[in-house]
Amino acid sequence: MPALPTNELDIFDHNRTAWNRQAANRCEWSQPVGPDVIAAAHRGDWTVHLTPNALPPHWLPDVRAQRILCLASAGGQQAPVLAAAGADVTVFDASASQLELDEMVARRDGLALKIVQGDMRDLSVFADASFDVIFHPISNLYVPDVRPVWHECFRVLRAGGGRLLSSFFNPVVFVADRSPTFAEQGLICPRFSVPYSDVRDLAPEELARKQSNGEALVFGHSLSEQIGGQLEAGFVLKGFYEDKQPKPRFVIDNFLPTFLATLAVKL
Repeated sequence: MPALPTNELDIFDHNRTAWNRQAANRCEWSQPVGPDVIAAAHRGDWTVHLTPNALPPHWLPDVRAQRILCLASAGGQQAPVLAAAGADVTVFDASASQLELDEMVARRDGLALKIVQGDMRDLSVFADASFDVIFHPISNLYVPDVRPVWHECFRVLRAGGGRLLSSFFNPVVFVADRSPTFAEQGLICPRFSVPYSDVRDLAPEELARKQSNGEALVFGHSLSEQIGGQLEAGFVLKGFYEDKQPKPRFVIDNFLPTFLATLAVKL
């Protein structure tokens, strides 16, 4: 894949292609749940994940007959479990290959899933108040502006208790230089500011290398954009927790929880 100048770069198309490749390689988020997990969910024994650890039970206590949108959440993991637990589930994602994994589980286990491909910033395919719950695990780092995501979520949730369950990285993850040399020495060398952008902040040769390698481009949103953006959209924050990375990728993961999760409600 030849590198494109940043002013010619279609970030959505690039990241969609990158995720199709990751799905083909069965990355961590492209490994569908097995029939045993679906069978257990039918019996009422289920859990889903916004972060590595299980979701707090009171955040999503009973999904039977609930209209749930799994937003940017394909991969055959979350949506099939919620459907088996009794929810009316729509899974929405940019990657056709990720969505195919949900379709595969649905066919295998006889589940009813609605599959929609698109950009998380544009939910115009859905009418106002279409859902009771939106389940949005870590994925908004793949769009340069997260505020449209929160506004669209607010619009498509019902009033009077519609819930948005979302997760994202602590922005401190994006501050350090990612040189393997520093990592090998256990050093955190601050290099970037927040909000962070691969497109804006990487050196031209670093960005070209990511593009040529077909790696997804990422954006480290500030807490003002992540949490403040939900409040600006009209949500009320009802829950928050932090979670640690069980398999540290960066040195900073060893020192503080780098996953953040929020429960927001449309009153």
